[in-house]
Amino acid sequence: MRILIAEDDRIIADGLGRSLRQAGYAVDWVANGSDADNALTAGSYDLVILDLGLPKMPGLDVLRRLRSRKSKVPVLILTALDGTTDRVKGLDLGADDYMAKPFELAELEARVRALTRRSMGTSPVIECGALTFDQTDRCALLNGQMLELSAREVGLLEILMSRAGRLVSKDQLVDHLCGWGEEVSHNAIEVYVHRLRKKLESSGANITTVRGLGYCFEKSAQDPKS
Repeated sequence: MRILIAEDDRIIADGLGRSLRQAGYAVDWVANGSDADNALTAGSYDLVILDLGLPKMPGLDVLRRLRSRKSKVPVLILTALDGTTDRVKGLDLGADDYMAKPFELAELEARVRALTRRSMGTSPVIECGALTFDQTDRCALLNGQMLELSAREVGLLEILMSRAGRLVSKDQLVDHLCGWGEEVSHNAIEVYVHRLRKKLESSGANITTVRGLGYCFEKSAQDPKS
């Protein structure tokens, strides 16, 4: 999952970015509204964390322009405690949720998880045979035992399982797994997929390679839930 943070306070942005990256998200950061608008026009994101008090272009204008382009990407707005009017305007313009500053990082992470689940139309727990992925805790269990996965493997498994039965290209995986400045090649994606396959061998699921196109997460023919 790829998240854009539009926040002019570097300390807040750094804290958010570290926390979300540790949870397996790819994170990009911009410090003003003009750069946020450009990033949202040119890139593809699963969630936007949008401060309303941005320089160069107010957050409300960024949101207005985003929705005018018919984008449905979830937006979590950040605002000051006394910004009731702006919060209402933000929700009316199409924001999905808001948080007032200062906020608890754990609560923001929970709202991020809820918004990304809602946008994908998936339940908190995705099941496939003996394999389950808990999108709340961002962890995978195989036969009830926790799988040891790297942050990149967690992100990869979540993307593939949430799109089970659909083709996911390598470019899409790079876009969703990597933020700006992170060098991840198609070869690296192949390595992550290979490692994940090894860990899922007894799960009743397959990550099928569609040569030249990408990957598809499929239930095994022996899976009784197929």
